[in-house]
Amino acid sequence: MDAFDTDTFYMQIALQEAQRAAEAGEVPCGAVIVLDDQIIGKAHNQTEQLNDPTAHAEILAITQATQHLQNWRLNRTVMYVTKEPCPMCAGALVLARIQRVVWGMSDPIRGGAQSKFNILNEADLNHSVDVTTGILEEPSRQLMQSFFHALRSRKKDIAQTPSNND
Repeated sequence: MDAFDTDTFYMQIALQEAQRAAEAGEVPCGAVIVLDDQIIGKAHNQTEQLNDPTAHAEILAITQATQHLQNWRLNRTVMYVTKEPCPMCAGALVLARIQRVVWGMSDPIRGGAQSKFNILNEADLNHSVDVTTGILEEPSRQLMQSFFHALRSRKKDIAQTPSNND
């Protein structure tokens, strides 16, 4: 398999994780960490389920990967994630020494890796992360957009439902 096929293969698994998040009512973001063609971490957003603002897919996948390796340094690993990491997650990628991150859709409003902030390649930090963007961008975007469309529709329906006091 060439690099594009490999990236697409693992991004499909990240998209499956994102779908699991959506089904659980979480923002649909999924992440997979790979070392030597082996998945060592895989997660989806669980902030609502765990009542934890740090329970992003990237952070949970990093925790799994570090436990798998019994080492906090994730040298030579690649993270596949459906959406550009936020500033918190981008910082975690740098701290974990992840070699490369591949994402589907960019986040021009809150992106911490490149779009809004460029944490992954900040000259003053002790590590930089290689970046590949746009792998399975459209399915990543469609999943995110359909999730928020459905969420807005539910909120609108609730707001329009007469209460028992009417």
